Amino acid sequence: MILNQLLVSNPDLASGIFLIKTSLDFKYAHIQLWSWGWIFIILMAVVDVIVVYWRLVRRYHQMQLRHIINELHYIADGHFNHRIPFQLKGQMQRVVASVNALVDSTIKAMEDEREIERSKDELITNVSHDIRTPLTSIIGYLGLIEDKQYRSEEDILKYTHTAYLKSKQMKSLVDDLFEYTKVRQTDAPLQIQSLELNAMLEQIGASFELEANKKGMEINTILPDSPVKIEADPEKLARVFNNLITNALKYGSDGKNIYLQLTKVDEKEIEIRISNDGEPIPEKSLRQVFDRFYRVESSRSKETGGTGLGLAIAQSIIELHHGYIYVESNKNLTSFIMRLPIKHDNVVKKS
Repeated sequence: MILNQLLVSNPDLASGIFLIKTSLDFKYAHIQLWSWGWIFIILMAVVDVIVVYWRLVRRYHQMQLRHIINELHYIADGHFNHRIPFQLKGQMQRVVASVNALVDSTIKAMEDEREIERSKDELITNVSHDIRTPLTSIIGYLGLIEDKQYRSEEDILKYTHTAYLKSKQMKSLVDDLFEYTKVRQTDAPLQIQSLELNAMLEQIGASFELEANKKGMEINTILPDSPVKIEADPEKLARVFNNLITNALKYGSDGKNIYLQLTKVDEKEIEIRISNDGEPIPEKSLRQVFDRFYRVESSRSKETGGTGLGLAIAQSIIELHHGYIYVESNKNLTSFIMRLPIKHDNVVKKS
């Protein structure tokens, strides 16, 4: 019925079918192979082939998905180094690649979380040790006074003075921890303003001259003729310079000079070097000097004090300013080199 309607409404289709039909007739056997029934059978066969092919493809994709799910269960059971090894085609390969990427990111997040927990435990251990040491001394000396185990007023003054120094050491540790915690926050606020580095370095250098002279050292500033201005937080940047100069006075005291050098690299970047000609940093320690609580072994025997946080704080502040800091050390000179952008919105890339 439907075929008759199609033929009536479309004479060209009827003519085409008639030509095909007459061309397939056996002239000699007078057996007509072409009829409407045959057309229906052929169409049904084509439909069956398409359906079978579609079901086979669907079953194949289902099988691939089952394999992928089994691989995911295997990874979820604790085999975190395993990845789905299949090399498929089309959309299924994209699924495999996405799953592998998701597993990689999940494993990295887990490792980062473990590293954070390890860092917290290490921080608590180090802080507990650094606080307990001066606190034990304070309790000991005050205990001697409390028990009247002193021979003269001079002993009392000596004990109280030692307790006072140890108290200042504890306060310095607490201050450094507070500052370190603040600057480690990626969203830590900076009071950005235009800053003339020439004047700032001269002023900071002058503030350390008396202490340097007591140790037989001299502070030398090497500045360009024209003023160099950058956008930065002056308080934070001064903290960096103070930490580095303090380190130079402590650990480079067997030298004679401390150098504060400012160079304008180009229109976007400046370089600041704080150097000393004292004892060099051992090569094995160069990569660790910016780790928190790290102290170069040779400095421990000098009992120079300090919390081991100064360089970690300096690095964090420089990174907040979109710059970077590194150290070079040889038998002639130890230099802490900072690269900073002139405009705060710019980022200095490590060369």
